[in-house]
Amino acid sequence: EGFATFALSPKGLGKPAYEAAIDAALRGAGVEVVALAGYMRLLSDGFVAAWRDRIVNIHPSLLPKYKGLDTHARAIAAGDAVGGCSVHVVTEELDGGVVLGQAEVPILAGDDADALADRVLAAEHALYPKTLAEFVTR
Repeated sequence: EGFATFALSPKGLGKPAYEAAIDAALRGAGVEVVALAGYMRLLSDGFVAAWRDRIVNIHPSLLPKYKGLDTHARAIAAGDAVGGCSVHVVTEELDGGVVLGQAEVPILAGDDADALADRVLAAEHALYPKTLAEFVTR
């Protein structure tokens, strides 16, 4: 069966037009929940409001720690014993929504950001489908 897909390049479109096209495609397909993964753009407050409590995201830290970018390097620099990932509801605040699930990953002696990122990515692949399934059937 698979999944229906939609791709749209933002090139040549302003943010409002780009988000309007995405919104129209999602609504036209009857989408009820938007699951972001690797979507490295900030959504506008208007888009988030239009899909309130129906957008989820996976983030490579144990939120509320290390919102934003460079999470693995920041966790290592802080001397943390564990890193990890979080699935959260998207709100207007960057990485600030309700956390739906988390997975811890040990930070090992000698880890650099890339080594930790590889292990966190594996944890993300286990956590996200499980948490998303729980979210959509709640």
